[in-house]
Amino acid sequence: MNTVLVIGASRGIGLEFVRQYRADNVRVLGTARDEAGLQRLRKLGAQALQLDLADPASISGLTGQLDGEKIDIALYVAGVFPQGDARTPPTQAVFDHTLHTNVLGAMQALPQVAPLVEATGGCFACITSEMGCIGEVPSSDAWTYRVSKAALNMAVAAAQHDYPGAVLVALSPGWVQTEMGGTGAPLSVHSSVAAMRKTLAALTPQHKGAFLNYDGSRFATW
Repeated sequence: MNTVLVIGASRGIGLEFVRQYRADNVRVLGTARDEAGLQRLRKLGAQALQLDLADPASISGLTGQLDGEKIDIALYVAGVFPQGDARTPPTQAVFDHTLHTNVLGAMQALPQVAPLVEATGGCFACITSEMGCIGEVPSSDAWTYRVSKAALNMAVAAAQHDYPGAVLVALSPGWVQTEMGGTGAPLSVHSSVAAMRKTLAALTPQHKGAFLNYDGSRFATW
């Protein structure tokens, strides 16, 4: 049976990945920060792992929790979305929390998880955003978030060179109806995740290090 690891699985897109993979009887390991999140994962039949993605000390213990595992698909889904544009500087607390969760967490997880993905010739996808695309920037809205996702895209592209046995991608879910995306978003969580699952299933070595949209199309510019 294939094994999927969802890092940041307690709600939204991460939880929907767990729900859909479990509905197809796929073995899922999911991480959550608190007991409420862990319980949601257990109810879906996933193996729940406690992990605080904003805490580097917590993430550093991921290796021990995954001892002996081989991962076919790994997903780093965690993210926070602070408001604010370039007319006001972010506070250090907001900047640190955003970069720790959106970038540092992924950079700490990759060296621990990517070797387990290489063991199966699988894929590791970091959920990013079109807002991290430097080539097309319509505004400075949520600029700390934009900066963090641009950095995450670079982390994926750079890390690919060290893990040639796996396919690493930065994958945008689109604008989704989540707590982060709001009710006005055009994509339901179910539709976004279903499309991303198809994209993940169709990955080939030609996609290594790519920045992809949920439907599998490549962004023309980073």
